[in-house]
Amino acid sequence: MEVIDYNGEGSWTRAAILERYARFAADVGVAPRDLSPMEHTERGRHWVYPVMEKVIDGIEAGDPACIRLGIEFIGEDAKFAFGKILKSNTARALRRAPLNDEQNQRIRRRVLSMLRAGNVPHEFREYAKLVKKIGLRESEMGEVPGTSDRVSRFRSYLQAVARPGD
Repeated sequence: MEVIDYNGEGSWTRAAILERYARFAADVGVAPRDLSPMEHTERGRHWVYPVMEKVIDGIEAGDPACIRLGIEFIGEDAKFAFGKILKSNTARALRRAPLNDEQNQRIRRRVLSMLRAGNVPHEFREYAKLVKKIGLRESEMGEVPGTSDRVSRFRSYLQAVARPGD
């Protein structure tokens, strides 16, 4: 039977995500939720859909272990099957999630480093909205070279929503 697994590689395989989730859930003392991915079998093929879909559901439910996985996911540069939509949905779910100061700082650092590097993929729109929601100070922006119209547009957007001060 041919297996078509839409999960990533390395630390983003199905098994690696489930193992990290179990560890994170134990760290924060929450009962682990079922993150079993949707699967489908037909005509000698078996499809395994991304575990991140279930993680996004967990983020929306306020699961702190899923929130931690989601922040790691948006920090990943690797390409994924359905990556644009999964990363956009992860950022959208994180906008509605309860985040602590350390998580907010980690998100800001990631998004601003992407912007400074001129790395503004499809999902960056949702990342910018996430940064707007969690807050940003002008001093955190730093120098953002205008390498493209898209970079300039997001730099202007984030400068407009940044709070003045140090």
